[in-house]
Amino acid sequence: MYLEPRPGIAWPSPHLRELKNAVRALLGLDDDTAIIIRQFISGEVGHPSLETVVAVLPMDGEAHRWTLHRPAEQITENELRATLLRHRPS
Repeated sequence: MYLEPRPGIAWPSPHLRELKNAVRALLGLDDDTAIIIRQFISGEVGHPSLETVVAVLPMDGEAHRWTLHRPAEQITENELRATLLRHRPS
């Protein structure tokens, strides 16, 4: 049996895969650490309507989360690097 997305659910974009790979490389994460990247509608005044949340969930240890106030498709690797390394977990 092949797993396919439910109707109306798209597979992750290649850009999201690139962002996940960049997060893994920038933070030196192992394959057991989950990386979740999701877009949400922002309810904050003065911020773009879409924001992107990057979550890192290690098997052992504390979870970390970063919010970028732009749609995922507009986030460059340089922006991601600046955000992750500026607020790097200890």
